[in-house]
Amino acid sequence: MNTQTTLNAEPGIIPLGYRKDAKGRLVPEAQIPAIDQERDQLVREIVHSAMQIQHFLNEFKIKAMADIAAFVELSAEQYGVKLGGNKGNVQLISFDGLYKVLRAVAENITFDERLQAAKTLIDECLIEWSENAPSELRAIVQDAFDVDKQGKISTGKILTLRRYKIDDDRWQRAMKAISDAIQVTGTKPYIRVYKRDAAGEYRLLNLDVAAV
Repeated sequence: MNTQTTLNAEPGIIPLGYRKDAKGRLVPEAQIPAIDQERDQLVREIVHSAMQIQHFLNEFKIKAMADIAAFVELSAEQYGVKLGGNKGNVQLISFDGLYKVLRAVAENITFDERLQAAKTLIDECLIEWSENAPSELRAIVQDAFDVDKQGKISTGKILTLRRYKIDDDRWQRAMKAISDAIQVTGTKPYIRVYKRDAAGEYRLLNLDVAAV
């Protein structure tokens, strides 16, 4: 009968001939099926490669950000202007126009309690409009205020509601409440690299493994 063995090894140290299972128990390799060992090796090889790529991308981003900031400073010095940090969006294009690098700053947006007031006002509008309320608008509003699995709402969908020009005082107050509820909790700079195709359109060089 195969039994799992627990050893009094130092934390983080796995004795020779043993492997730790998902529950933290030390199991003799002789008791682990060959296919499980092969799976473990494959997963570790892929993860190791992914971690190396992640490290490389992190170093690339740090260097690229620093290089762009230095170039922006150099360019501004021509006009006696002193800048600082990775502030603002910057677009750099190669001399032949073939390549484009974009440094942009994305804001982390959330909403405070005033969003609930906006939702109440919008609900009042939809109820009173009843049959006259377009079904598409109802669906858009419902979708905007739906939460995901983490209990969060989509800021993009909420902000999209402001595009609708509806001549109703409650709707307009709701849109103002949404605007007032916006809270910027931080910013995050990022880099996008583009290459121009034969049609003259800039195509993103995707660094997301899932999108390659």
